[in-house]
Amino acid sequence: MSARDGLAPLVAFVGHGSETANNPYATGLDCGACGGHAGDVNARIAAAILNDPAVRAGLAERGIHVPADTWFLGGLHNTTTDEVTFFDLDAVPSSHHQQVLDLQADLAEAGRRARAERAPRLGLDADDHEAVGAAVSRRSRDWAQVRPEWGLAGCQAFIAAPRERTRGIDLGGRAFLHSYDWHQDDGFAVLELIMSAPMVVASWISLQYFGSTVDNERLGSGNKVLHNVVGRLGVIEGNAGDLRTGLPWQSVHDGRSWQHEPVRLNVVIAAPIEAMNGVLAAHPEVAQLCDNGWVQLLAMDDQGAVSHRYVGGSAWEPVE
Repeated sequence: MSARDGLAPLVAFVGHGSETANNPYATGLDCGACGGHAGDVNARIAAAILNDPAVRAGLAERGIHVPADTWFLGGLHNTTTDEVTFFDLDAVPSSHHQQVLDLQADLAEAGRRARAERAPRLGLDADDHEAVGAAVSRRSRDWAQVRPEWGLAGCQAFIAAPRERTRGIDLGGRAFLHSYDWHQDDGFAVLELIMSAPMVVASWISLQYFGSTVDNERLGSGNKVLHNVVGRLGVIEGNAGDLRTGLPWQSVHDGRSWQHEPVRLNVVIAAPIEAMNGVLAAHPEVAQLCDNGWVQLLAMDDQGAVSHRYVGGSAWEPVE
């Protein structure tokens, strides 16, 4: 995560998960990188590991110095209600109590603003924040609600670059963001991890929504209202037939218009082209995604401009 220096006194790891009821597609609203589970366990474990003095001593031997006054906190972002819950608060040092309270207050305000921003897509009045909050919470518990949240419908891009390149830009909730600085990545091991893991997960998610939108009958799963759950294996539409694949119609359409535009995932990475070619050469399965056009790979230069487009076979063309 390029977080080697300048750590704040309080660092929060926040996983994400959804809150829905009677929903056989619940895992589709949780974390794809966590195997369709919520990310709270991973966040708590990461925080506990980095609060361990022995681990910090080991990191110092490897040139990563965590300040003595830095405390790591694990949490969970409920993507249905936009509420953030922190864990193990009883272990937080007294010196950090006020910072935790300030963070919780800021996140509560951010949650109110996020719910208001999402309200129109859910058919809610965005002007009354309290009513929106109550309605969103009620939707999450409603057994008859086929659209408790929109999940990642609308995803279009994956950006791995220094955070200042995207800070302050309204990306419309359509981009997966990774803070990455290649200047701190000796040997490009982090770049290799990004391109071979989260970038691939993002492509899976993008293709799931792509297929479920362009041909929901064959690549999606039809009408969610008619689904019957078969064990813990999947769903059938109605009382017979094959197990369905992909997402239901209600996950990509609101009854009036599509909520996802089927485009190939645009991946923008701020790193040298030679380094990215090296990763593609070492991971043929990743290269296939790019060579066959399922992922549109773009290079960002050190000035923050998209400079080159990957065209296959380790070749790139300039972007005017």
